[in-house]
Amino acid sequence: MSDAVRMYACESFAPLVDDESKILILGSMPGVKSLTEQEYYAHPRNRFWQLLAFLLNEQNPDGYSAKKALLKKHHIALWDTLGYCERKGSLDSDIKAEIPNDICGLLAQYPHIQAVCCNGGKAAAACKKYFVKSMPRKLNIYYLPSTSPANARKNLAALAEEWRIILDYLY
Repeated sequence: MSDAVRMYACESFAPLVDDESKILILGSMPGVKSLTEQEYYAHPRNRFWQLLAFLLNEQNPDGYSAKKALLKKHHIALWDTLGYCERKGSLDSDIKAEIPNDICGLLAQYPHIQAVCCNGGKAAAACKKYFVKSMPRKLNIYYLPSTSPANARKNLAALAEEWRIILDYLY
């Protein structure tokens, strides 16, 4: 297989969660930049951190420690629907051989989580496929537009309008 079409094994990170988390935001699988940096949403054009800062009326966090502190301060947990996949780049449409994370186990362990928000279409599809029917309790689930640079047709204001639902669980 040539390098141009070679599939690479990808593994997600541990969840960022604590006993005070009220919502769980699920991505699909970290992209190449995030995997390289070992940070959620590390690509500079991904609007995830900018969007959260805007919605939470905070400064855009500088550095990964500040990003994790922002999540903790506002009781937001973060993980990915997939624990493993094979992919040739960062596009969700290229994901093959996927294996889900134990989202239901995480939700059982953290009973204060009241809602699940899926960041993008692949996260939503994986959530529906692997978790919706086996959730440990009744939770509200929201399928939100991706913050990825691949979803550039939605500007920050349009994303914020749809993502605003998370505020209902945080205050």
